[in-house]
Amino acid sequence: MIILGGPTVADLRALFSSNNPSYDAVEAFTDRQHQWAAVAAALGEHLQRVTRPDFDVEDIESPRTNLLMFHGVGGAGKSTLLRKIEAALTTAEDRPAQWGAPAWTQRLLPIRIDLSRSASTGSDYERVLLTIRLALAGELGRTLPSFDVALRNYWETVHPGEPLDEYIRRTGIAGKVTNLLPGQLQAGVGEIAAALQLPGLVGSAAGQLTSALVTALRERHDRAQAIAGASRTAALLEATPDLEALSYYPHLLAWDLAQLPTKKKLTPVILLDTFEDTADRHRDLERLLQRLVWLMPNAFFIVAGRSRLQWADPALHGQLDWTGPAAWPGLGSTRTVPAPRPGELVARQHLIGDLSPQDCEDHLARRLTVEGRPLIDADIRAAITTRSHGLPLHLDLAVSRFLEIRRTGRTPVAADFDCSFPALLARTLSDLTAEERHLLRSVSLLDAFDLDLATRAAGLTQQAPARRLTERPLIAENPYALWPYHLHRAIRSAVREDTHSEDRWTLADWHQAATRALAALGEQWTAGTALGPSRLLLVACLRQGLRLARDHRLTDLGWLIEAAYTYTDDSVWEPLTLPADTGAPDTAADALAELLTAITRRQHEHRRQTVERLSEVLNTGLLSAELTELALYYRAKAYKDLDQGAAARAGMRQVADAGGRLAPKARRGLANLARLGGDFPTALAAVPTLGWKGRHHRVLGDIRWSEADTDLALTAFEAGRAEAEQHAAAGERAMMQVRLALAVSFADPVRAGDELAFAHQLLDGLDQRSNTLLALAVALIKDAGIPDVPGRAQSLHAEIEAAGLPFLHRFVELALAFHHAVRDEPQDLVATIDRLRTLTDTGDFAYFTDIAHFMAALPLPGPSTTRWTTNEDHVRSSWRHLVQARQEYLRTEA
Repeated sequence: MIILGGPTVADLRALFSSNNPSYDAVEAFTDRQHQWAAVAAALGEHLQRVTRPDFDVEDIESPRTNLLMFHGVGGAGKSTLLRKIEAALTTAEDRPAQWGAPAWTQRLLPIRIDLSRSASTGSDYERVLLTIRLALAGELGRTLPSFDVALRNYWETVHPGEPLDEYIRRTGIAGKVTNLLPGQLQAGVGEIAAALQLPGLVGSAAGQLTSALVTALRERHDRAQAIAGASRTAALLEATPDLEALSYYPHLLAWDLAQLPTKKKLTPVILLDTFEDTADRHRDLERLLQRLVWLMPNAFFIVAGRSRLQWADPALHGQLDWTGPAAWPGLGSTRTVPAPRPGELVARQHLIGDLSPQDCEDHLARRLTVEGRPLIDADIRAAITTRSHGLPLHLDLAVSRFLEIRRTGRTPVAADFDCSFPALLARTLSDLTAEERHLLRSVSLLDAFDLDLATRAAGLTQQAPARRLTERPLIAENPYALWPYHLHRAIRSAVREDTHSEDRWTLADWHQAATRALAALGEQWTAGTALGPSRLLLVACLRQGLRLARDHRLTDLGWLIEAAYTYTDDSVWEPLTLPADTGAPDTAADALAELLTAITRRQHEHRRQTVERLSEVLNTGLLSAELTELALYYRAKAYKDLDQGAAARAGMRQVADAGGRLAPKARRGLANLARLGGDFPTALAAVPTLGWKGRHHRVLGDIRWSEADTDLALTAFEAGRAEAEQHAAAGERAMMQVRLALAVSFADPVRAGDELAFAHQLLDGLDQRSNTLLALAVALIKDAGIPDVPGRAQSLHAEIEAAGLPFLHRFVELALAFHHAVRDEPQDLVATIDRLRTLTDTGDFAYFTDIAHFMAALPLPGPSTTRWTTNEDHVRSSWRHLVQARQEYLRTEA
């Protein structure tokens, strides 16, 4: 950030805002006028340094200050700033009047290089160096001998048979001076040959001339040293001419520039734009560009990129050639509150556009001080930072408000700054057309948008106005996002809270625009769904649509209801992240938002809270019949997870009897509840009626594994997984895979390990808490017989309790029963059966207690209520066989 020596306009405004000048006002961050001032100051320092008698262009040890860095978020105007600086350094007529005339008189040559173009062509460092040499060719009109002979030797070695001028045109560097460089390289050859008194070498290969020049330099030939006498020239020419050697040739270029006659002297000002495009894991291109800066100490570099330049960070030692604050003074990040001392080196790193929260804190802490301490308290600084969203203008307006409140005699508090500023909006609207103003207000309703969404939300028929608006700096772009554009959040807040503009919208205007925006989102989702299911589009449309409907009390929820069903259908549960609404629902949109929030949050909340939230939203009476069915179904599922079987059956029966779109799922729920109650024939009889929507394969597989029929269970679960893949149902596919692993875990621990690994892969990102915990229980079954299973089981019990999923405790105890039966530990098995009996005393999962007896070949204590699909003896022998098979497996492995 920039600290200027004299008072700025903002400083004077602060100075004249109070009769008590007890505080110091410092402009810690300013607009482009002050960024130009930073350029002027740093460049002025550089020009003074390179003209001093003790300046040595061959000194490679002294710290470097020939660099200025501008960084900021994308779309903050960094490229525009560099273009303006380039123009201002080229001719005085192109310099904005407010920037003022610079103090220097030396001849400058600005050279702007877009690094994104070099990255896209793949030419990278070659292109950068050739661009610089081309610019010098056009400006100087003469050879630069030592560099040119090295470049010619490199070119003929690395690009044999490829003319340089053709390469320049092909890589997009072509310009009016394209043809000058090859001629100057040839002239350099002639000048070297003449100096060596070897005219026959003029047309020879570059390697021969280079060898002759190296020999002459080694023998201290006077004329050779006069032309190419840098102390490291011979060593550079002897090195293998590859990219690594090329990266050191700027040393020769700097030496050549230092030898120019006085009338030809100039200072290159090299502007490197989009520096972020040099980023890679190994910093390869960045390392070469750092050498360019370091080895040309008589040139000045202005760099722009999205991230702070880290060269002064000692942690990069080994990744780059020169690192640390000693090598790059002024390039480090200063976080102290006091301002720099007078005469201190001009900072070499400046943030453009949005500030980070820490930068906002720094700005506010340094903006107004009393005896070196911040005048604005920390809580107020935090409030301002939050509302500013990093916008520098918002920070300045907040400082002005702070001073205005103090002038009234009242002490400012944080609540005074929970606001937007009309001046910010006025500046935003000042150069917008009426059509663009209308568009701006329309898109302020949206978190993000594309041209089509903006056009439809504004009620326009053509996209051109939206395209023009997106080219404004107040719109940020992320080309990789679903909707690439979003309005700056501070500006968005100012637009939404506007009560001062002459053309401000009425509540009716906002309601109409919200209605249009909601319809546009629905059209996008419907059109996208017609091409194929997209969870990304679904969730994005739901997030924006629910907020619009709720905030603007919209009544036409048509597509939102359909989207809500689609969202819940696959059990993926991406967070909808709706802003908190402290009041009870009082509109249908409120109720829908609360319904989906409750359903989604059940993956992270205890099921008791899910039941409470769903009951509350049902009691409002605001849900339509379709949405009431959705709430009843998921409340019944929560009751099941809480072991409240009667309430679960009543809810599922109510949904099934209604015959709505969730009736197949409710019938599946009833079939599962029948199985949980031990009525397997009833559950099996329901399977043919369920179909895909009722997840028939899942119900059948659960019946088969419970009866220890591993093969039939695997067949059912594999069929269910394949069916889920056909329907692109990622959530159901993951559920099938977990159950497949469960079925195989008793019989084949090796395969179970593979199936579990695949299950975890499918579960990743789906937020299915119960299935994730079930997979952990399956891992216990897979490892039955290994001593650490009981300890892991205790840890899993704790996780299950915290998740509010008590039904899963039975699976953990079943795993322990299998483990103790395999290890022939009768006392531990009896204790496990007692715990299972306690866990199943409601009737659900009571057959788990029977299975535990079957595993250990123990008689049942009395008549069982369980009804199997086959005779009990067959089920008993099947479970006992699985235990014996595991014992044999462990003996073999031992």
